[in-house]
Amino acid sequence: MGKDLKKYRGITRLLIVLVILTVIQGTGIILQAFMLSKAIVSLFNGRNSSEIYSATIFFIIAFICRHLITTVKQKYSEKFADEASTDVKMKVLEKLFKLGPRYARKSGTGNIVTLIMEGTNQLRQYLEIVPSKMINLAIITPLVVLYIFTIDKVSAIILVVTFPIIIIFMILLGLAAKQKANKQWKTYRILSNHFTDSLRGLETLKFLGLGRKHTKKIESVSERYREATMSTLKTAFLSSFALDLFTMLSIATVAVFLGLRLIKGEILFEPALTILILAPEYFLPVREFGSDYHATLNGQEAGKSMQAILDEQDFRDLSDITLRKWNNNSFIELSNISIEPENELVILNKVNMSIKGFQKIGIVGESGSGKSTLIDLLGGFLEPTSGEINVSGKKVSHLQLQDWHKQLLYIPQNPYIFSKTLEENISFYKPNASKQQVEEAGRKAGLSLLMNDLPNGLDEKIGEGGRSLSGGQSQRVALARAFLENRPILLLDEPTSHLDIETEYELKQTMLELFENKLVFIATHRLHWMKDMDQIIVMNEGEIVEIGTHEELLDKKGHYFKLITS
Repeated sequence: MGKDLKKYRGITRLLIVLVILTVIQGTGIILQAFMLSKAIVSLFNGRNSSEIYSATIFFIIAFICRHLITTVKQKYSEKFADEASTDVKMKVLEKLFKLGPRYARKSGTGNIVTLIMEGTNQLRQYLEIVPSKMINLAIITPLVVLYIFTIDKVSAIILVVTFPIIIIFMILLGLAAKQKANKQWKTYRILSNHFTDSLRGLETLKFLGLGRKHTKKIESVSERYREATMSTLKTAFLSSFALDLFTMLSIATVAVFLGLRLIKGEILFEPALTILILAPEYFLPVREFGSDYHATLNGQEAGKSMQAILDEQDFRDLSDITLRKWNNNSFIELSNISIEPENELVILNKVNMSIKGFQKIGIVGESGSGKSTLIDLLGGFLEPTSGEINVSGKKVSHLQLQDWHKQLLYIPQNPYIFSKTLEENISFYKPNASKQQVEEAGRKAGLSLLMNDLPNGLDEKIGEGGRSLSGGQSQRVALARAFLENRPILLLDEPTSHLDIETEYELKQTMLELFENKLVFIATHRLHWMKDMDQIIVMNEGEIVEIGTHEELLDKKGHYFKLITS
């Protein structure tokens, strides 16, 4: 567990502060017990009131000091946890952006959304609780037993002997609880992913009449999560019960031996009372740690899942490479580019192509031919296994370049609509744009009718919790973003595959206007787009098999001709 904490920024400073404060707190606990026993014994023996008052005052000071330090430790831990979890969250989001949509599709959107939203909160709780409890266990427990050893060795030995028994049971039950928590977290992520996918496909399920049938699947996944949660809670309750039971037995053993020795006159009343007061304090850190350990298991697993994303192989560092803004004289060349994933299935094989200036490039092929992979490569979301990329004379191994991304706009099949106003959605890439500029971009994208129909126009909230948009309207919002930002390179991956033909033809004229004076790559299986393309790249089984215009490729009667006529 200590190794898991080392990777969080600011953990060293936190531990140093917690160690210093905990030493003071431990001293306060001992002083508090000593003064309380002194005051009680003085009162019992009928000593003068000044001695009782002074012991009581010191007890109150120690008590206040102890709980004041506890508050300071809690506040400092909260601040660290908030900063560290936010830092990890931002790093994960940045890494996800670099890994691109392919990684999101592979891992499951629901899984990632759950991890970022729920996982961050659980990680914050873990970082807020665990370091502080670890320091308490490492400092307060030894400090208390050392003090008891100075006043009564027998009691100290009893406490030291019983402590490992509690630790052993805590470890055994903790391991069982961890396995249950791992299963619960995995089931929860499956449930979230299933729920997200169900929402996305709700209209399709209703259209196909599969709504009731899918309800049973949701019930099945939910029931699995309920069973995993209840199993985890049972183990956690059992662990807490065992911890409390052994702690009480240990304290009772100390009390019995103290009572017997007190009767025999082998120990005085005041040190015996001090030991009895300190015995629960000796076991308190391990009880708190054991109790909170179960409450933070999900946070620990969330942290590991986030770290797994951060540990994904990084692209080679090309931060020193600078690129000029794309113009009519710019070019990009791919030389023998191959991409082989871990399962050794080649998805791009020795791809060669050269594109210059502003052109409209269509990428076609059968499903699984490598269209989306080529788009991901050009977007900088994938690093080739072998080969070289030449961008206007700059030879690079991949396109995960800041200067490249600044010039590039990616329009996916299902653009994301934020739970914000229509204006904020359109100005996502250019938040400082004026309302007039946003309105003009919306008009160019064909959103005039929508803007007029919305009660608040551009100020109407859309997306989750607001006005829902159709697939065509969402695609127009994405086009409006592109019109407003006006970047010279556009990548489109099946942008209209989920739209009906009528809606697609309406959008087509708007999109062709957007394509003017830009380098455009559009991967699609809708071949009517190809008549408007300057060049067509035909792919088959990860290879480029043909390049040319629509007319040239038809005359060849090759692979493209077969796609058109099939």
